Amino acid sequence: MQYVTSIFGELLDPINRRQFRGIVERHDGNAYDKSFKSWDHLVTMVGAQLGGVASLRGIAVNSSANSHQHYHLGVGTVARSTLSDANARRPVGIFAETFAMLAKMANRRVRVEGAEMVRLIDSSPIPLGKMCEWAEWNGRIRGMKMHVVYQPGNDVPRCVEITPSTVNDVEIGCQTELEAGATYVFDKGYYQFDWWNKINAAEAFFVTRVKVNTRLRMTESRYVRKSIGDGFRIIADADVTLASKGDSKLSIPLRRIKVKRDKGGTITLITNDLERTAVEIADLYKGRWQIELLFRWIKQHLNVRKFMGRNDNAIRLQIIAAMIAYLLLRLAHHLNSLRMLPLRFAELVCQRLFMRKTIAEIDTPPRVNPSKPKPKFSRPAGFNYV
Repeated sequence: MQYVTSIFGELLDPINRRQFRGIVERHDGNAYDKSFKSWDHLVTMVGAQLGGVASLRGIAVNSSANSHQHYHLGVGTVARSTLSDANARRPVGIFAETFAMLAKMANRRVRVEGAEMVRLIDSSPIPLGKMCEWAEWNGRIRGMKMHVVYQPGNDVPRCVEITPSTVNDVEIGCQTELEAGATYVFDKGYYQFDWWNKINAAEAFFVTRVKVNTRLRMTESRYVRKSIGDGFRIIADADVTLASKGDSKLSIPLRRIKVKRDKGGTITLITNDLERTAVEIADLYKGRWQIELLFRWIKQHLNVRKFMGRNDNAIRLQIIAAMIAYLLLRLAHHLNSLRMLPLRFAELVCQRLFMRKTIAEIDTPPRVNPSKPKPKFSRPAGFNYV
């Protein structure tokens, strides 16, 4: 009989075990928990995300119930206290570098031909409330922030950073690795002229909104050939410069575009892209809603609301485990050319995580054994069915 791994085993295939061992060695990840190694920890935490398990006790029970599946996954059973200790002590860098490794792989394998190099940058709050007194208060929430660089063309988060809630978005945005030819789209939380200069120097582009106190001087008005977009209308397009004493801080060519939304007010965009049409640039900024959908999907369908530990390390590990689970789902969905919706696929994975079948057949009913004879029924003479 041909061996078939479980759905979970196939989902984990993209994680290169040799590279993972190198990551563990760099961080000395097995120094404190030699009986519960880093691979066991990663598989356990990602499995909890995919299987919808939201507590340490639930993970321990689920691990014991599926102990017959552990051999082919390369892990053993886990006790509640052991997992709690590992969450508190194991270096976050192990999970973070594993995510980065998968993100690079996903970018190669899920690449969409002809798609623009667009990068959406944003953050999402992770409220912790009174359960974590150490968490900092930023005036709105007590908790942390999840900063993400997202590639909407292939639905791949390229970078994830977890910080205290008091860290300004632009501080993390400035650490983004810039790519020539890419367009970075962000909101007013990333308003810093020095960073915009760096983006321009890297031969990349940015699109964002203008703050009301920013003074701009129009140098030339642009003719708007096409003014109607999807849900908006272009009312002005012009080349501008920064009209203030600090104009040397942003001495690059700029463009201001005023957009009237069909259901809303008027917004003003600024960009260093002098080639795209005004409608195309407005479309890029409108596309920011896709990263909001990413945050909503993760918070609704993965476990980043109820945490299994109350210390900083455990919370960071759980959030990054959720992002790793998301990447594994997207990779599996693409590599198996599935036509079902991603949400439907995630639901099936949750229900059939340890089922011995391929991901390509995850939605097919169980096969009937042809060697097993079918029961034969004979109708008694003179008997009529009503």
